[in-house]
Amino acid sequence: MNTNSLLISRRQFIRLAGGAVLYSMISSPFPGIAAETGGGFIAEASCSKPPCDVRALTRKLFESVGGMSRFISKGDVVVIKPNISWARAPELGATTHPDVLETVIFLCQEAGAKKVRIADNTIHEARNCFAVTGVDQVAKKTGADLVYPLSNLMRDMNLQGHRLNVWPVFTPFKEADKIINLPVAKVHSLSGLTLGMKSWIGAVGGRRNALHQDIHQSIVDLAQFFRPTITLIDAIRIMTANGPSGGSASDVAVVNRLILSDDPVAADAMACDLFQVKPSAIAHIQLAQKWGLGTTDFSRLTRYQVVL
Repeated sequence: MNTNSLLISRRQFIRLAGGAVLYSMISSPFPGIAAETGGGFIAEASCSKPPCDVRALTRKLFESVGGMSRFISKGDVVVIKPNISWARAPELGATTHPDVLETVIFLCQEAGAKKVRIADNTIHEARNCFAVTGVDQVAKKTGADLVYPLSNLMRDMNLQGHRLNVWPVFTPFKEADKIINLPVAKVHSLSGLTLGMKSWIGAVGGRRNALHQDIHQSIVDLAQFFRPTITLIDAIRIMTANGPSGGSASDVAVVNRLILSDDPVAADAMACDLFQVKPSAIAHIQLAQKWGLGTTDFSRLTRYQVVL
């Protein structure tokens, strides 16, 4: 990537933040975060028997694909996007497992990241979400910045989608060198499943109910705008009923799996198997493949598997 183009684009954003900004000088709306890793892989990790050491499983998964340094470089500012929208305890499967998040942060730091930030535009009140989900404890333990979704951190940008055009974007994602998408796998009453691509609703502001209209197109519009370096789907505990918020232990199945890919469509497609659903049954997965955002054909990808 041309460094001068990157700097010019960022300056343009600051100067024009009051209106829609169209980046014509770079291929990704967010400078420097598109995966440039050789691409095309998908990896799975699972525990063969309980209890599962979630931190060890997360480390082994990254080791299997060449380590976090394959994706994160010295001096990078990394933003991690977990799903922490609900004030639910980790055991209820509504939010990203704190042990997975913690390990990913440490791995980024070990790879030389200058700064690691945690960002999500929560549905329940942010402070309560951060406390109940365990994310604030993770931030304190790791030294990562926990970014509150304040209104002054939203900037209008042109998403250039089929349905979504100018929309407020949560600025930590604009400022990142690399982004790691770290959702939890759940059923969803409107979209069928909420996995990696659906998670980008938490990276923007605006009226969430408007995003839920024609939800599959909205998801794909966001997915073509936000291009994470990698997607890591947390399936330690999955929500199999009453998603996306749940609230009861009976809604949760303990699966002890993780799915990692530099292809966001492939990550979501593989996670469909957790729910015994075919990717062809999830409209936004098929639409994202049609748009060229990734593939559901795993034979086109290098595959890795870890059993702990």
